[in-house]
Amino acid sequence: MRGIKHWAVAIVALLAMLVGFAVHQPTPTAAAGDDLAAIQKRGYLIVGLSADYAPLEFHATLNGADTIVGADISMSKQIAKDMGVKLQIKEMNFTALIGALKTGKIDLIVSGMSKTPEREKEVNFSQPYLYETQVMVIRKADKAKYKSIADFSGKRVGAQKQTTQEQLAKTQLPGAKVISLDKANDVIAQISYNKLDAGVMASTIADSYVARTPSLMVLDPHFATDKAPTAIAVNKQSPALLAQVNKTISKVKGAKYKQYLQAAYKLQDQNQGFWAKYGNYFIRGAIYTLIFAALTVFFGTIIGTLLALMKLSRNWLAKAVANVYIEFIRGTPLLVQAFIVFFGTQILGLDLSAFVAGAIAMAINSGAYVAEIIRGGINSVPVGQTEAARSLGLHQRQAMRYVILPQAMKNIWPALGNEFVTDIKESSVLSVIGATELMFEGTVVQGASFKPFLPLVVVAIFYFIMTFTLSRLLRLIEKRFN
Repeated sequence: MRGIKHWAVAIVALLAMLVGFAVHQPTPTAAAGDDLAAIQKRGYLIVGLSADYAPLEFHATLNGADTIVGADISMSKQIAKDMGVKLQIKEMNFTALIGALKTGKIDLIVSGMSKTPEREKEVNFSQPYLYETQVMVIRKADKAKYKSIADFSGKRVGAQKQTTQEQLAKTQLPGAKVISLDKANDVIAQISYNKLDAGVMASTIADSYVARTPSLMVLDPHFATDKAPTAIAVNKQSPALLAQVNKTISKVKGAKYKQYLQAAYKLQDQNQGFWAKYGNYFIRGAIYTLIFAALTVFFGTIIGTLLALMKLSRNWLAKAVANVYIEFIRGTPLLVQAFIVFFGTQILGLDLSAFVAGAIAMAINSGAYVAEIIRGGINSVPVGQTEAARSLGLHQRQAMRYVILPQAMKNIWPALGNEFVTDIKESSVLSVIGATELMFEGTVVQGASFKPFLPLVVVAIFYFIMTFTLSRLLRLIEKRFN
């Protein structure tokens, strides 16, 4: 067990090094849920959003750099300016925003969020800065089919998860089969490719997509509650911050916000080729995906080796801990583990970036699978090898290090290599917490380019190139072993 203790110390040290990557984003000096004075003392305001909602918030290439822009971004800059601080943006999945606000990851949600009674139970809202009419997006070829709300009975209708549009679809489209999707561009994509018959969207967003998708059109079904107030969400423990936000909104709403919208429309209409405009998004995503995979392989192998040795040890406590860890991690999805690490560490006082939280979640997840691979490899080494090593005067720890593990590595390499390839693909799950990787960048391009299918084809090609190349390298290494 002495050897296991050394391994445990090493893992703690290595995980501490990984946490050091938190410099990827500045660490607040005070919890993000603190009031106005704490944010001003910190020097920057953290705004959370899902940048797939043009023209309110979306990605654009400005001066060769990927930048989140839009009417809501212009308003956020004004809020930060009025507070005398800088603006910092954290992008994540729309469904994760309220959780991020409540756990102190962000100060405000400025993401085209509608004010609803259900949300008001969890957060406070500013005064509305925009009232949006709710409409349907359909294919032009189906225009004659829909004369009223009743015509959508039995049809597949899409809406973004946890939005006013989702609630409208479920309550005011009797008989419709409502499909809830993560992003607005997912709704548009599925309508375009006949996976959905229609989608419920805010008129501002619907008009942006339809203007760039000739096969689609906007239909006003005359919902009973067709207008929804769009506002900024604030933590319930931040009354002074809410008052400050309302001051800015009082100046911005109306004519000023319309100017923000007009500026956003111009940014959407940049004339560039697809690859020239978005190629750097895919390259950056691929680089981060490989970084995630490398960190996962490194830390996952260390964790897996420790767990395998614990499971094979004669100490019942070590064996029990390893068994519980492996069964729990293998029995829960990586998606859930990523959320637990991202939000759970915040509750413990650690403000980890999405990058660090994602890397830790993947290493923890991979470690459980690698442990079983290594344990199987160790068990595959004949018992006679251990006996021979002991007869030469090697104690158990030395026999494991110099005799058993080198032979086991040859046996487990194919399975371990497959785990490495899997890590590249599984990093796509981390997009839900806003971690930059290939799938995340692909969805960003979907929203910014209004092309629902082409970005996914490019993403698939990049994944194939990475996994195919790695597979060939692993085979070369396997040949050297043989």
